[in-house]
Amino acid sequence: MATSTAPAAPLKPFRVIAAASIGNALEWYDIAVYAIFATVLSKVFFPAQDETVSLLLTLGTFGVSFLIRPIGAVVLGAYADRAGRKASLTLSIRLMVLGTAIICLMPSYQTIGMIAPIGILLARLIQGFSAGGEFGSATAFMVEHVPGRRGFVASWQFASQGLSTLVSAGVGVLLTTTLSPAQLESWGWRIPFAIGLLVGPVGYYIRRFIDEAPEFTEAVRTPQSPVRTVLRTQKVRILLVIGALLVSTVLNYTITYMPTYAIKQLGLPASTSFTATLVTGVVLTAVTPLAGHLSDKIGRVPLMSVFAVLILLLIYPIFALLVAFPGFGVMVAMMLLIGLLKACYFGALPALMAELFPIETRATGMSVGYNLGVSIFGGFTPFISTWLIGFSGTSLAPSYYLMFAAAASLVSLLVIRRRIGLR
Repeated sequence: MATSTAPAAPLKPFRVIAAASIGNALEWYDIAVYAIFATVLSKVFFPAQDETVSLLLTLGTFGVSFLIRPIGAVVLGAYADRAGRKASLTLSIRLMVLGTAIICLMPSYQTIGMIAPIGILLARLIQGFSAGGEFGSATAFMVEHVPGRRGFVASWQFASQGLSTLVSAGVGVLLTTTLSPAQLESWGWRIPFAIGLLVGPVGYYIRRFIDEAPEFTEAVRTPQSPVRTVLRTQKVRILLVIGALLVSTVLNYTITYMPTYAIKQLGLPASTSFTATLVTGVVLTAVTPLAGHLSDKIGRVPLMSVFAVLILLLIYPIFALLVAFPGFGVMVAMMLLIGLLKACYFGALPALMAELFPIETRATGMSVGYNLGVSIFGGFTPFISTWLIGFSGTSLAPSYYLMFAAAASLVSLLVIRRRIGLR
């Protein structure tokens, strides 16, 4: 049934982008900060005699939080399709702030014992649940407000991730160059989480004063459960979302893992790795909207296919150069290239995922597909990369996982073009 809410005047693209992207930016900022400071957090909350075990526990907690994302996707995605995008977006950002506050204020393991790591796990689960419904609701909100420029406006979902990477890496550079290791472990690690905590209320305020898109308010929607509809009739589309997303999400979490990789595998100082990640954030922020705009002109699938092939072909040489010539210049250059490849692929991805589903199940379908993909393949990327290095005995192992992801995404794009008919 159509909602009784009177159609509102279309919002300007800037307001749409700001309202929808700020929650995704906060989510990604918290994720990036946790991964960037993983070596510090492992000592504060997960101390163990073996440093590798301590780090694996930290990264495992990082990954486990992604297992609850599909639940958040179902609950908050269905809520967005029934009650509206605005209602879901305001709820998700409240939950994000709560999770960030718990991490920021949590005493160390030495102070309260096992309550500390349990509290961190709880915080990550809250953040994972809220993030589960964030992407689908926010992307649906964007493409429905500006249907003529779906690629461009939706690309800001991922451009905001680049901005968050930029900010988190900048904070990492600042703290590691101005604070001693003892200061970082004592209180310095709380600063980046406190910054994230300040952003939350701003995002909530912006979202409180937005209207639904006319495309959504005027649509005729059946009272049937969006979740039931998606699971009964749109399972193939969910699998295609996961496949198209695969290389993007693995690259996402590889980038957040790179500071740990550079420190542990290449023996580089923390400031070098953070600076390289900062450069990647600049590229992702600047290039992603351009790729989204280009996809509005030439199509999503052709653009994404070209860069999936380039990722498949170039990722092993990139890691080989890093391992053979570890240093500041090489690290920055290779991370810049990774950022460029990623931005050109995933700039078109949010709009493609939105176009795979009708409006009545769009938030649910995107949320479920996106979060299953991120949970299964993305969130455990740092853990899998660390395990692969230990198992294979080579620092090149993370590239194998990325090559697998690129090949799988190429197959999915081919099916989307031939079976679904999207371009």
